[in-house]
Parts: sequence; C-alpha cells; structure tokens
Amino acid sequence: MADQVLAETPLSRGIRAFLAHCRMERGLSKNTLEAYATDLDSLLAFLHPLNQGNYPDRESLAIYVNALYARELNSRSIARHLSAVRGLCHFLMGEGLLASDPTEHIGSPKQWATIPKFLNKEQVEQLIQAPDLSKPSGLRDRAMFELLYATGIRVSELIKLRRTNLDTGLGLVRVTGKGNKQRIVPVHAEALEAVRRYVEEARELLLKGKESADLFVTARGSGMTRQGFWAAVKINGKRAGIFHNLSPHVLRHTFATHLLEGGADLRSLQAMLGHSDISTTEIYTHVVRSRLRETVDRFHPRA
Repeated sequence: MADQVLAETPLSRGIRAFLAHCRMERGLSKNTLEAYATDLDSLLAFLHPLNQGNYPDRESLAIYVNALYARELNSRSIARHLSAVRGLCHFLMGEGLLASDPTEHIGSPKQWATIPKFLNKEQVEQLIQAPDLSKPSGLRDRAMFELLYATGIRVSELIKLRRTNLDTGLGLVRVTGKGNKQRIVPVHAEALEAVRRYVEEARELLLKGKESADLFVTARGSGMTRQGFWAAVKINGKRAGIFHNLSPHVLRHTFATHLLEGGADLRSLQAMLGHSDISTTEIYTHVVRSRLRETVDRFHPRA
C-alpha cells in the first residue's frame, strides 16, 4: 500500500481508519474493500506532493479528478474511484476531521454509456432449454438458469445460496447481497420445479458422497463458482445458437428488462434486484424506452 511507502500522514491514518470502518461496521465484501484500498492508495500517492499528506480539499480533489480523466479510464472505473473518495470524506467529516465535504461539487461520470445486454424472450427460452437433462450437470444448469431468470439475483448471490435459503412452500428465496444485506425475492413455480428436480435427481450424483451446504455444486463436489457458471453459460449458449449478448449477468439484465416491459414498477424492481439506489435501477427504463423508440420508428405511419 502507498501509506507503507510514504511517511505516516493524517490522510494515510484516515484511510486506514476508513477501511477498518468499512470492514467491521459496514460489512463490505473483500473485493469491494480491496478496490477501495487500491483507489485510495492512488489518491494518497497523488495528493502527497500537493498537500504533504493532509486531508483533501476541493482544489486538490479537482486536480485529482482531472488526472483520472486524463488517464482515459472508463466511466465505471472513475465512478468507482469517486465512490471510494466520497466514502472517505464522509467518514472523515463524521469523525470531525473535515469541516466540510470537498466532494460536494464533484459530479460523477455518466455510467452505462451502453445499455445492458439482454436476451429477447425467444432467446432466453432457448438458453433455458439448452442443457442436456440426461446429465446431472444439465439438470443443475437448467435449475440455475430458471432461478436466475425468475429472480434477477446476481451470479455472486446465486453461487452463495444454501439449500435452506429456498422456501419451496412459500415460493421465496432469501438472498444475501452486497454489504451482507438480506432480501426476500419471490420465485415462480416453474423455477421451483426445476430446482426440485435438480436437488432430487442430480445434486447427490454431483457430490459423489461428499457433504455440502451449497445449493448448486460442481462435479468435484464443491460449491458452484463464478467461473463454473460462466462456463455453463458459454456451453449452453453455443448449444442454443446464441453467440452475442451473453455474459454472466445476462439473465439478471433480461429479468429486469422483461419485468419492466410487462408493467412492473421501478420500486418493486429495485427491491428484487437489491439496488441501494434507485438510480441504478433506472438504467432499465432506458432499455424499455429504446424498445418503444424502435416500435414507433418501425410501425408509425409517419415515422
């Protein structure tokens, strides 16, 4: 870390305290903490020649943000940097170490310059039907695809599911999302049936006598991984003849898009997706608007 190379300063101590707060009080994930640490190290190293390691002010932060843009980082990387810096400054204010918020007038770059990729209804049906149900892995893949399309949960949430997280009687799944926040998401009968069949006919065959609390497991008898899920998407996508718009999160984006197209309200979608800020959910309204635009352009007599 940069504060191990540079001399101890107020800012380096503040960053260390903020990261400890994020870990113990906010319960942020290991990946988020590592990203915050990397971004704040960058801030510390950049500001040190400007202010000798003191807390940032509005002027020094403006210089830092300009430097981020000069590095030609993409909008999501810059937004992540700024999220870490804002979190740090809010923490320092809460601790009485900053009198005002130097990030107050620093805007975020426009994110999601491109609309999230999603499948149409025919494609998602083809993907769900692609797994070979004569194999245990095929029953598992079908169940994973059905559950993701039914709930819109993240892949990271899917692979952490335990058998006890799914209430088949009530048709609900309890999901642990970012920051260890829990939410309840409804599951329709078709997805529940796919999971039931996988559990009863395939799961023990994949485990080969091993014990696991994970709902979805691999042929090695361990819990499903992101890499394992991505491999399942690629294999079955190829089998379904879908070579574009596939990503680990394609079923999450497809779920959200199709729900809005069907008339769901934005707040309900926000709750199911586990977004802390509704502005994150609003990207899917852009998807629907673009589809409406295409419809008008195609079918209106004066278009």
